[in-house]
Amino acid sequence: MTFAIPYARTVPDAVPPVVGAGLPVPLVDGREVPYANLDHAASAPCLRAVRDAVDELLPFYASVHRGAGFASQVSTRVYERARAAVRSFVGARDTDAVVLTRNTTDALNLLARALPKGTSVVVFDTDHHAALLPWRGRLVHRISSVPELEEALTACPTGPRLVVVTGASNVTGELWPVRSVVSTARQHGARVVLDAAQLAPHRPVDVRALDVDYVVLSGHKLYAPFGVGALVGRADWLRAAPPYLAGGGATRLVRDDLTVSWNEGVERHEAGSPNVVGAHALAVACRTIQAWGWESIVAHERAMTERLRTGLAGVPGLRELSLFNGDRVGVVSFAVDGHDPGLLAAALSAEHGIGVRDGAFCAHVATRRLLASAGVPGERALRASLGLGNTVEHVDRLVAALHTLVTDGPTWNYTLVDGRWTPTPDPRPLPPFLTGE
Repeated sequence: MTFAIPYARTVPDAVPPVVGAGLPVPLVDGREVPYANLDHAASAPCLRAVRDAVDELLPFYASVHRGAGFASQVSTRVYERARAAVRSFVGARDTDAVVLTRNTTDALNLLARALPKGTSVVVFDTDHHAALLPWRGRLVHRISSVPELEEALTACPTGPRLVVVTGASNVTGELWPVRSVVSTARQHGARVVLDAAQLAPHRPVDVRALDVDYVVLSGHKLYAPFGVGALVGRADWLRAAPPYLAGGGATRLVRDDLTVSWNEGVERHEAGSPNVVGAHALAVACRTIQAWGWESIVAHERAMTERLRTGLAGVPGLRELSLFNGDRVGVVSFAVDGHDPGLLAAALSAEHGIGVRDGAFCAHVATRRLLASAGVPGERALRASLGLGNTVEHVDRLVAALHTLVTDGPTWNYTLVDGRWTPTPDPRPLPPFLTGE
């Protein structure tokens, strides 16, 4: 069974344009098609505005905070302005600290290191690993649903308490009831950290409106793939904690005997030469999305997500994974009866020019549980995730390709190589910058 679909090369004007829209990719049969990037939940493409801003900055790239030269002063100004952009993007309080990190995982590990002694942590074991693992070694209460939160907090001993909640599921994209979580936490004197890695690229985040104490996010999911994330929130625990890393930038004075006076501001946790290019990229992404407006971005995504879910529902044997069947960002995970997710993902790429994710999505506990709930054996699924730059044609191509693969099977041979399905042979040429041509 085959489906003839015209390949649209345009990106809707309703949303900010991204680099790589319409990128031609080779297929194993010798054709080229525009790439359908349906893996935004892992890493989103770069906004054109971000690329242009980085190009503009690079001639001025220099050391930050410690240089008297003009380029260094420009870079320092750019770096500090990035904090203000992130603060505005998440609606932070004036007193909140904005620590620039590598990504969400780094930000949550930083916060875990800054917790006061004796802090009890409540986590949802349906979260991804960045939100689940940094607290090991602490007094951790693992729960599976919001109704369990009250009992978990009641069971916590006297002392500081922190609740970790994900804004949108890394596996299903479903939005968590953050306000309800915060309300329960406040009744027990607990603080709340919002993991907005999957939420911030798709919905507005407002620290004050949600009344969360901390929020973390990643630039690589927010159309700024230059290696920066952020931890934004109450400054007291961060000021009192030992520096996250020991080194230059975190120090105010180092004596001859190597005793140290540490900085007290956000620099305390930003040792080493900061990633000024990444910080600028993140800031520009935040400003671009704010300037464009959320209404058109959300409407674009919701329309495509509805189309995707409707189309997938018609694929024979396909089972969508769901936590509580709630509102979601553009993330849909699923399994197909009798079909290896890795083989389907490889065939979607090699034969149809479609990029999806297969596996457990850095959320092994959640993925296993959701697959079991759906009556699917195994530990791996497929995930299609949407964002800026996706078109209706991408969605329709995925649905049509799955119909073809499930009904007729792949048209190419595939073998397992180091645990991954690979076209055999694979005649697709690599881009010249990888081949030296």
